[in-house]
Amino acid sequence: MTVHPSLQTYADAWTHSVEAIAELVGPLVEGEWNRATPCPGWSVRDIVSHVIGMECEMLGDPRPIHSLPRDLYHVRSEFARYMEMQVDVRRHHTAPEMTSELEYTMIRRARQLRNESRSPDTRVRAPLGTEQTLELAYQMRAFDTWVHEQDLRCALNKPGNLDSPGAYVTRDVLLRSLPKVVAKEAGAPANSAVVFDVHGPIEFLRTVRVDSDGRGSIDGSPSLGPQATIGMDWETYYRLACGRVRATALPDRIKVEGDAELAEAILSAFAVTP
Repeated sequence: MTVHPSLQTYADAWTHSVEAIAELVGPLVEGEWNRATPCPGWSVRDIVSHVIGMECEMLGDPRPIHSLPRDLYHVRSEFARYMEMQVDVRRHHTAPEMTSELEYTMIRRARQLRNESRSPDTRVRAPLGTEQTLELAYQMRAFDTWVHEQDLRCALNKPGNLDSPGAYVTRDVLLRSLPKVVAKEAGAPANSAVVFDVHGPIEFLRTVRVDSDGRGSIDGSPSLGPQATIGMDWETYYRLACGRVRATALPDRIKVEGDAELAEAILSAFAVTP
């Protein structure tokens, strides 16, 4: 048990997802590690490499000294280059090397979590040399690990855990970005409201309200006269928000009522992960 319950929630969610990842990849033969995943440009091996690399950074390990190839089409930003370093350095590792490093990293991180005594507002290392609070770091690791667990499940055709602890963390992280998507990216009119009705393993109803100054906010109460209502299942919601698929590829899984043009603009800007 960590000192602060707010950290424990994220630690539990991360543990659940990372153990699921280990269970998914443990039996894989060499060729299966090369399967493509919904995460652009990354294979099963790359996903696991990323998870290992990010956990090593949480442990305070030095980043690898490595030169990236110039022909990686999916690396288009400095943030992507940062993330790719831990992935590319492991691209030629064998299946046994991957599973053993994952297991060893999980053991080290589990020990770190058990001994955690820092305050949630402690400043810690974040990507690109920035800083974040310990609580945000824990939350983002739980979020990231669950999403990548789902990438692996999709690639390996082993669905599951859509309502696990990590799924609820992911819901909360993605909902934080919704007001910006609606108000700023999609340009919803002032004094309007857009309702999101999500069903499936995780269900929620949220209303994004745009005030007279064009600023967005979100709450759980319904709107009597929304500008648009967008309905979909939870799996579709997270896949859209995490940039795993475009709305145009899933027309039968998204239901729109009201302003169709605004809904299209929102769905076009729905991906919020880097």
